[in-house]
Amino acid sequence: MQAEFWNERYKEEVFAYGMEANDFLQEQTFQAESKILCLAEGEGRNGVYLAEQGHEVTCVDYSEEGVRKMTQLAEMKGVVIHPVCADLNEFAFEENTWDGIVIIFGHLPTELREKVHGQFYKALKPGGKLVLEAYHKTQLNYKTGGPMTDTMLYSEEELKSDFHEFKNLQITQLEREVHEGEFHFGKAAVVQVIAIK
Repeated sequence: MQAEFWNERYKEEVFAYGMEANDFLQEQTFQAESKILCLAEGEGRNGVYLAEQGHEVTCVDYSEEGVRKMTQLAEMKGVVIHPVCADLNEFAFEENTWDGIVIIFGHLPTELREKVHGQFYKALKPGGKLVLEAYHKTQLNYKTGGPMTDTMLYSEEELKSDFHEFKNLQITQLEREVHEGEFHFGKAAVVQVIAIK
């Protein structure tokens, strides 16, 4: 989907996916004062939550309205984030830079997904942690959020291939209730990834 779609979705004052962080992310822990990269971060709910935990957070999204909203949310919550408006196809993943990488419901077309996911291992510091949650391909049966095209949804096999460099890799497919604003609401098929470099 193009940036125009997301600019339209995010221009309203209400937060499309709510202001609370993703449930799965809230279950995770990072070392104190970690340097964390949040990708496809939209209106900033996950990055702002991590900043509230005392981490140094960079939030990347290619929607100008998303970046405006994440900056607004950080101000509302009294924390500092580093917002970046960038296309992930052109984003530079520097090696051994991040203690954590977080991508929550950041669905990418196949070629871009492989390119972006394939850079996470080198971008993490030794001991760094990747946290990802996405809709599984079977989410098409639920229609409670996420892309409505099979190629934008993920399978365990695809993610296993994307993250093959990680020796410590946990991929879980499950059905769960997702309540995140207006557009992620109801029973859903998801896949969750935790990987440690």
